[in-house]
Amino acid sequence: MKVKILCDSASDLSQEDLEQFGIDMVPLRVTLQGEEYEDGITISPKEVYDAMREGAAPKTSQVSPQAFRDAFINYAKNEQPFVYFAFSSGLSGTYQTAKMVEQEVKDEYPNAKFEVRDTKAASLGYGLVILRIAELAAEGASLKEIVDTGTYHAEHMEHIFTVDNLEYLYRGGRVSRTSAFVGSLLKIKPLLHMEDGNLVPLEKIRGSKKVFKRMIEVMAERGTDLQNQRIAISHADARDTAEYVADLIRSEFTVKDIHIDMVGSTIGAHAGPGTIALFFLNHPYK
Repeated sequence: MKVKILCDSASDLSQEDLEQFGIDMVPLRVTLQGEEYEDGITISPKEVYDAMREGAAPKTSQVSPQAFRDAFINYAKNEQPFVYFAFSSGLSGTYQTAKMVEQEVKDEYPNAKFEVRDTKAASLGYGLVILRIAELAAEGASLKEIVDTGTYHAEHMEHIFTVDNLEYLYRGGRVSRTSAFVGSLLKIKPLLHMEDGNLVPLEKIRGSKKVFKRMIEVMAERGTDLQNQRIAISHADARDTAEYVADLIRSEFTVKDIHIDMVGSTIGAHAGPGTIALFFLNHPYK
């Protein structure tokens, strides 16, 4: 029996991707104007961004224990092997909850064959990990092969982010009120990356065009074997900007595949409309 792949909504994979690759998904939750929604199921990223532009301040919460329990037991009852690679433990408690449920289910179903792993990745950086292991699962790879490859991709995935408005990072506690005000006044664009699963400031750059150019420079500095890997760009309701960055990449590197999709509600609720993120491997593709 082929291994089933499970992810959560912070992978920012579209419904089309999930269906095409046979991937199951459990949603994180978004609270907007007093109502709680399931990310990617009962609310769309576009709805969240439109509300944020009108001044709303959405909140997010992890996947519920019951959602994990329902999914894990469904697989276990059917003797379906599966792997769940989770949204970064540095940004959410989702992984820790999944590990707790994992132990409960394995106690109840001793013969269940599955693994729960932390990607320490987010958005399409996480999504690229899931797409790769879904390809392996479709080819009939073993649970161990899938876990090993997914772990490799997660460990070597680069995340390079910038945001359009520092106000949203201020609301989420990422920058001070003074930094947000001064940055907006001077048109400072922060460049951020991931370190051990946490979003960390990398540089401050003045002007949008310069920050996108710098993103490509960082890609050149850190990227390896770019021509053979799938690159990803995620955007928070800024498709034209994402296409602009994709064109910059194509003009600099010989790449075969650039995957573009929207930043989902969970991450977008903190980063805000206009966010652009670039993802690639810093080690040879496998």
